Amino acid sequence: MHQLPDAAPPPVPPQVIRKAIAASAVGNATEWYDYGVYAATATYLTQAFFPGSLGAIGTMLGFAISFVLRPLGGFVWGPLGDRVGRKHVLAITILLIALATSLIGVLPTHAVAGVWAPIMLIALRVIQGFSTGGEYGGAATFMAEYSPDTKRGRFGSFLEFGTLAGFASGTALVLLLNLALDDDQMYSWGWRIPFLLALPLGLVGLYLRSQLEDSPVFSEVEEHLSEEVSISNTAKLKQTVVEYWQPIAIMFGMVVALNVANYTLLAFQPEYLKNTIGLSEDSGSIVVLIGQVAMMALIPFFGRWSDRTGRKPMWWASLIGLFALSLPMYWLMGQGFGWAIVGFVVLGVLYIPQLATISATFPAMFPTHVRYAGFAISYNMSTALFGGTAPLVNEAVVSTTGWNLFPAVYLMGACLIGMVALAFLRETAGCSLRGTAIPGEDPHDAENLADLAGLAGR
Repeated sequence: MHQLPDAAPPPVPPQVIRKAIAASAVGNATEWYDYGVYAATATYLTQAFFPGSLGAIGTMLGFAISFVLRPLGGFVWGPLGDRVGRKHVLAITILLIALATSLIGVLPTHAVAGVWAPIMLIALRVIQGFSTGGEYGGAATFMAEYSPDTKRGRFGSFLEFGTLAGFASGTALVLLLNLALDDDQMYSWGWRIPFLLALPLGLVGLYLRSQLEDSPVFSEVEEHLSEEVSISNTAKLKQTVVEYWQPIAIMFGMVVALNVANYTLLAFQPEYLKNTIGLSEDSGSIVVLIGQVAMMALIPFFGRWSDRTGRKPMWWASLIGLFALSLPMYWLMGQGFGWAIVGFVVLGVLYIPQLATISATFPAMFPTHVRYAGFAISYNMSTALFGGTAPLVNEAVVSTTGWNLFPAVYLMGACLIGMVALAFLRETAGCSLRGTAIPGEDPHDAENLADLAGLAGR
């Protein structure tokens, strides 16, 4: 039995923590900038790539298809990040995401390339999804491991601040272009500009990540395991799924609620407000942008709050609130522009307790040596099945049945699944992430490494 040193490693200097936060948040912002731009330019993308009978359904399919390879990305990047380190994998994923997003801006349209245009668009979305399969779990793990145990909620919330900043930036940029350019210019070439700007954003994130070492928590375990344990990616994956299926299942259910809310409110909402409620393109973008700014302003406070109250109370309040108010708020959004702002902001604020605590909650469900893999596998499988498909499902049902309140009911069903999973979650606020035991499982386990021979042989 190998043990970690009795004394914890020296505290990470505040400036290093700030760099780790910035490196993680900018990478996450790059990922979500893509989603924000794609959602905000959906009308232009439909005209450029899906002018036929598919229409908006084709554009939503292009959004959903990027999630098909997210689980595969998690299976590849997650175990790799647990073997070679978080830093190296995150450098690759952010570069792939930025390249795939920027290349959308130079694709030929359907009028030029025919059926090859949507095929190329979908191919780039698949690359983006595969890369995201390793980006998000790695960034959350990286930030959680760098954060002090008693401030993990506070610091971790800035990763989701990056999420909203990226999404809001994409939405705001498209809105500004709509105001500066006429319709012909936007449909002709204006929609390309936001995609092209993803590359410099990604390069900034890559630079920030290159300035950091791997987290002290990972380096501490790696030092004890690297010389005696050699385990393949496949074996690492099998070990993670077989031995940690319970936290994987719990996270899966929680992510159903998290991401149905996320992709319904942030990705599908602009199209919903335009096609279903009848708001103009700019008015729909303004509604979403106001909601995103309000969420950004509140997210650090909810993250800090979770350090005092725990993660579970935050999630219970969010899930119950969304379940109770989704129908009333969606009805309210149908009453006009002003009421749409009120309804969207209310739902966004109710969603924040979940979003603010992702980086504090999910990495703490796994021990260090499988943390990246466990997070990436569970999160991406759930996201692929229920999160990324949410805009497609909502669009298909609303357009075929005319039932404008379906997104609210869909969100309520996801919240019920999340509540069932949340009941089995162990509270880990303040627990150490050190060692190869599940945080919070046993107060003594966090100081011990697993038996190396047994770890290698299982």
